Amino acid sequence: MPLSRLHHTVRQWALAGALLGSASLAMAQNEPPSEPPADWGPVSASMVEIEYPYPVDYMPVTHFGQDGLKAYMDVAPTGPANGQTVMLFHGMNFAGIGFAPTIEALSAAGFRVVVPDRIGYGRSSKMDIPYNLHIFASDAKKLLDHLGIDQTAIVGHSMGGMLAARFAMTYPDTTTHVVFVNQIGMSDQRQNRPWRDIEEAAHSVRENTSYQSILANHMRYYNTEIKPEYLEFVRYQYGQTLTSEWPLLARIRAWQQAILYFDPVVYDWQHIDTKALVLGGADDRLTNDFAGQARMVAETLQNAELNLYPGIGHNPHFENPEQYHADLIEFLRSDPDEPASSDW
Repeated sequence: MPLSRLHHTVRQWALAGALLGSASLAMAQNEPPSEPPADWGPVSASMVEIEYPYPVDYMPVTHFGQDGLKAYMDVAPTGPANGQTVMLFHGMNFAGIGFAPTIEALSAAGFRVVVPDRIGYGRSSKMDIPYNLHIFASDAKKLLDHLGIDQTAIVGHSMGGMLAARFAMTYPDTTTHVVFVNQIGMSDQRQNRPWRDIEEAAHSVRENTSYQSILANHMRYYNTEIKPEYLEFVRYQYGQTLTSEWPLLARIRAWQQAILYFDPVVYDWQHIDTKALVLGGADDRLTNDFAGQARMVAETLQNAELNLYPGIGHNPHFENPEQYHADLIEFLRSDPDEPASSDW
């Protein structure tokens, strides 16, 4: 590891240790604290007090007459440049900051890595608008145009996998490869539950979100050892419930959750002929029969391969990083014009 990256990693661990405080002992015993640590404080809607792993830039955006800023990291290769770009799409309970290990691995392998925070997340503007995947895909394409990037590979994790599908279907000439990592939204939820008004949904988010509910949600992501750094993402999310901005953030979260209902991607996959990889932990507890559902996605895509890790959960880039990043890089380096492997 280069000395500068070593210093960065040591600094990040030192920061995590200082912030977690009493949580560290509990986590060392594989038990997260039952109550939020006393030294946890509010986290602003803009998350400006949270250190990102790489510099953050901004691009102006306008939606439904509202002006805002889209935050992103644009990370140059640290290894010999291969001329390829990868754009990473985060999930619902993370922002671009959650991709730190993947950015480092891809950059070291020679890729330029672009990591946006979707509008409503991370350091991007928090707009009270009816969110949908087309907004996110359009913003991502505008960001690529803003950066002068004609083609890119797309990697989407969790809800970011839904966005990856919409982007690849909408912008096939821009997308060289597409990777779906433990994506959610693998069924049309309108077929098994009724619609809920946004006001009711926002009220539910405000009233039912607590440290315990956030912690329980994050702990479902992992099937192996619970590491102290995982709790940092709980801290960010919980900290935002302690601010005066929480009612707005809760409403935005309700809008984002509604995407799963009114903007499914199950009808997108059959139209995607970009070389694709369905990748991730086979034992993802967020989705019933995840492995079976993932196989269904791979079979529906026109040109896909499937690679799942037994015993690994929703966040393979944290639980199984060496194998995950090796497999991801191997796929992204493959010729986009050659058929995806079919030996699965």
